[in-house]
Amino acid sequence: MSTALTSTHLQPTHIEMQFPPELLYAICAHVYTSCLLPNEPSLDPLIIIQDDRIPTAHPSSVPPGYWPEPVTRRTLANLCLVNHAWYEGAKPWLWHKLEVRLPRTWLSLVEEIAWNYDEETIDTVMGKTIKAATRAALDSASALSRQGESFGLEGSFNFLDTFDAPDTTITPDLLSPIPSRDPSPRRLRPKSKSPARWKILKSINDAIQHVMNTRAPGVYVPSPKDPRPGRFVRHLDFNHFRTIGMRRSVEEGVNSRFVTGDRVQAVLKEMPNLTAFGATEYMDGALTLPVLNELFMRGAPSGGRGRPTRGRALMECHDVEEEDRERRRECKDLEAVDLTGCVSAVFVNAFTDFVNSHIIPPSDSDSSGDEDDLNRRRHRNVLYEPLLFPGLRRLGLRGVKSILPRYLGPFVLSFPNLTHLELSGTRLTPEILESLGQSPNLRLKSLALARCIKLTSESIKRFLVDSPVTSELTELNLYGDMTYVSPIQENDLVEIVTLAPCFVNGNLVYLDLSSAPINRDILAKMKPFPKLRSLGLSHILHLELKAVSDFVRDKAPNVEILTLVNTSPELDCGIRLAAMDPRSSIRQSTIALHTHVIRPLCSPPFSFSLTQGPTSPEPPPSKLRVIELSTAMLGGLGAGAGSWRIIKSKGGRGWYVDTASAWVAEQGTGQGSTLRRDLPPTHPYRIEMENLSSANGNVSSGVGWHARKMEILHGHGMLGREDGLYGAVSFAYQG
Repeated sequence: MSTALTSTHLQPTHIEMQFPPELLYAICAHVYTSCLLPNEPSLDPLIIIQDDRIPTAHPSSVPPGYWPEPVTRRTLANLCLVNHAWYEGAKPWLWHKLEVRLPRTWLSLVEEIAWNYDEETIDTVMGKTIKAATRAALDSASALSRQGESFGLEGSFNFLDTFDAPDTTITPDLLSPIPSRDPSPRRLRPKSKSPARWKILKSINDAIQHVMNTRAPGVYVPSPKDPRPGRFVRHLDFNHFRTIGMRRSVEEGVNSRFVTGDRVQAVLKEMPNLTAFGATEYMDGALTLPVLNELFMRGAPSGGRGRPTRGRALMECHDVEEEDRERRRECKDLEAVDLTGCVSAVFVNAFTDFVNSHIIPPSDSDSSGDEDDLNRRRHRNVLYEPLLFPGLRRLGLRGVKSILPRYLGPFVLSFPNLTHLELSGTRLTPEILESLGQSPNLRLKSLALARCIKLTSESIKRFLVDSPVTSELTELNLYGDMTYVSPIQENDLVEIVTLAPCFVNGNLVYLDLSSAPINRDILAKMKPFPKLRSLGLSHILHLELKAVSDFVRDKAPNVEILTLVNTSPELDCGIRLAAMDPRSSIRQSTIALHTHVIRPLCSPPFSFSLTQGPTSPEPPPSKLRVIELSTAMLGGLGAGAGSWRIIKSKGGRGWYVDTASAWVAEQGTGQGSTLRRDLPPTHPYRIEMENLSSANGNVSSGVGWHARKMEILHGHGMLGREDGLYGAVSFAYQG
């Protein structure tokens, strides 16, 4: 808003402010990151409150530490409607993360991103792009010439007067170097039937820049505009995708699939900057071999590794395969892949073919063929280099039960720079774990080996105690239950808790030793865990509650979440131990829980003085505020006691939650973020917890505590929050 002075009065006029594109892009980047979890989350489900407060420190439950994703997406969409400049700044972040939810949404996404070669041919796209690029180059050159004349620099730009620009288009011969200058030019070959649009635009832009630098050095030429948004996508997942409830027959579900391998491949080809991909069991039939190639072979893996090192020019290589390799070489390396629950035959066969084609060296055991073929095969094995994927940092294979160990092992070992590894519920063997422990570069931050029935106690001990791979762990999940009991033996467990670097250095923030043979003596031998926030001690039948309480108070006072499902005979509720009256057994279990756990750990110590004035009470000896219990135990607790309420998940899990305790970060206190245990009944957090308790399990799949699944795509690990199918695996399922 500005004012213009007239002869009689001041008349306001509107002046549109012009901001640098970099500033608008940075503002939109901050809007997008506002929906991501902070580095130190609050461990609570997202609480949406209708006020303008923002957290002053983390962790923070109220105000919430991050925005809901729909709010962020709606904000970016509104910024796109301001003007063209804001549109250019917000569009990349609006397309940054794509979550496929509905079948029709997926089809619209394919239509928007993928290239339909029937409607728009390659020649048409090349012609339009070359014309647009040529026009932009001439506009830049003429603008520079006019600027030189306005500043009296006509002599410096006389070369523009003789600039012989093409009449309408630039000949396609200029799109690649002359063969005599470059013996192996990278160009769009005529045999290519399905090139990527972004690759064509990049080739044309490079050609235009080369021409302009040769004829008019210093002239800035803008890149050709690409109407397809595939280059902006960094994240693609099918976590929320469902076809249930569409009233489709079995035949339609088999023969008329929405998510097919061809569609996924076409979309992935137009996403050169994709870094995170998530799949589920609802679409794993589309994970064919071409799709796996598009995912894992982008970036460094297409740089020549995994093929014979010498004599490549003498080998026959199909032109289309070579073009795909060149295109993938210019893509970014994939950083995170989550394949939770993918067990279909299509995926298993494609996975097997991928490992055989790219990772396992060719076998010379096949005696078929003449002697020349055998010699050629042996020579190829000598020249073979193992294919590695150095860019991948996070890999999730939870519940991928159908992959055989001889293919699972080489696949996992081909990622030398992993920081997050989820192998729960797989056919992981001691041999694979031993090979993984011998990796020279691997340093894991988060590891999940829950319910791996083929592992042995000795292999787990050696991996945790002797291998440097696990020396920097901050999250460890060794969960077991009554069906798949932990294989760790008591003597090995003693060595693990006393000698393993991750147990000794005190850096663990998440630990789950459910169904391990833990007793009072082992807890006494453990080192302190000053950073531990979530502890799993479920399915330990003979562990006394007093031992658990002493351990949390003395060695892990910062634990906020504790799981005690089917742990301790005092919480048995008459299920395993026979009782004369089941009702009295349930009543005794509830009293034992409050007497041995809640009262000594969650209540401030009693103090009494006749001489001193009123003073602030001392804090409780621990930060415990959420306890996971069995279904029978939750039923015996009824409506809860005091501020403690029962909150059930969408599945079979449930927690006993102190609704008056939460992380609060408010302005003006000068204390940053604090864990308050005295929230009034009218506080927004307490009201939301009461609503979740009243819902009796009719809640979102993302409601819960102490996740059983590792968050892979964003890198938040075992403390991350997810919804959709991933959230159900994390918080709803019992196993």
